[in-house]
Amino acid sequence: MNKQYFSMMAAYNQWANSNLYDAAAELTAEEFKRDVLAFFRSMMGTLNHLVVTDRIWMKRFSGTGEAPSELNAILHESFHELRTAREAEDKRIIDWVESQSDEVFRGTFTYTPVTKPQPVTQRLAPALVHLFNHQTHHRGQAHMILSVMGKNPPSMDLIYYQRTSEGSRFA
Repeated sequence: MNKQYFSMMAAYNQWANSNLYDAAAELTAEEFKRDVLAFFRSMMGTLNHLVVTDRIWMKRFSGTGEAPSELNAILHESFHELRTAREAEDKRIIDWVESQSDEVFRGTFTYTPVTKPQPVTQRLAPALVHLFNHQTHHRGQAHMILSVMGKNPPSMDLIYYQRTSEGSRFA
């Protein structure tokens, strides 16, 4: 895995999040907060979790920024505030990836997990793959939430992104 791969994943991540938020914008405030028995209960809980975990991982990777101490923290109850935070975090991920070299991705880093406070040292590239995979996992749950509410969830597969004019540079 090299910088080109991570550049593609960061750009795809931003695209998929944008599409998901476009669809979620159609939810009423009540629907946004409704408990539908998803892992993080609601669309609000699920989307907050993704911002929370991205902030945690980006603090680990970059050494800067806020890192919430709880995986289920609600940073924003307002959809619009949460969307602004999501857009800023996606830009932060892209900017950080673009500022790194292939050599950095082959290196290691040390961090302390939120769930088990003992330092871990591991290779950076697999941890960054986890960040993007984790996003995909929970976007799938958000897709299900939209479906349960009778909305029309977007297609967010990587291959669809690669077929867009922006994503075709990675295809």
